[in-house]
Amino acid sequence: MKKIRCIIVDDEKLARTLLENYIQKLPQLTLVQSCKSPLEALECLQSQQIDLMFLDIQMPDLTGIELLQSLPNKPIVIFTTAYAEYALEGYQLDVIDYLLKPFSFNRFVQGVNKATQQLELQKSGATSFIPPAQTAATPMVESKNHLIIKAEHKTFKVKFSDIVYIKSVGEYVTYYIQGAPQSKEQKIMTLQSLRKLEDEILPRAQFIRIHRSYIVAIDQVQVLEGNELVIGQERLPIGKTYREEVMKRVFDGR
Repeated sequence: MKKIRCIIVDDEKLARTLLENYIQKLPQLTLVQSCKSPLEALECLQSQQIDLMFLDIQMPDLTGIELLQSLPNKPIVIFTTAYAEYALEGYQLDVIDYLLKPFSFNRFVQGVNKATQQLELQKSGATSFIPPAQTAATPMVESKNHLIIKAEHKTFKVKFSDIVYIKSVGEYVTYYIQGAPQSKEQKIMTLQSLRKLEDEILPRAQFIRIHRSYIVAIDQVQVLEGNELVIGQERLPIGKTYREEVMKRVFDGR
């Protein structure tokens, strides 16, 4: 069986490493290049034969969608992204699958199988197109009083009232969740945008952004000391651009 030559295009190192590990597990795949930018990928696509591209969407300088639109001859593409709202554009661009971060190895294999089927159709001269899966698991789902968070190949149901604070590092966020009496605090890390959480998911009445890397539950704040908030045993910094809003909403009740 001929190897499927593939590339990864993602500006986030942890996401590239995960895909590299997944690709190594499948003998039918061979990784030609792992690219940290669309511009780097363009060079590879122009000089190498590529059958399959694992493509992130939100990247600096050029988005994955813009890269795809610029290609006269496109390889088969699987979108790998933390943002569900681009699924429609994926259909319009004939993307074979749409993997929402964080995705499991099993879900990755499903996408590769669809790409393999499409390559076999192309080889036989058929023109049929296998549409992207419509049942991809969403990494974050909002309901009235809780979140469903998919991480570590598990699904967590987390009440808004149990979230103490959220910390962002790159494309990842960590939820710090208070435990029941006599139980330990829980931490859950997943691929997610802190900006999306602030703007679209978390209830504004219960949470506030205090720093580019932190969102806190207003009711969990105990003390303001200088430019730090004290929450339990933690001291979290307040960014200069957020201080006025913190003072109004947390300490003035506005």
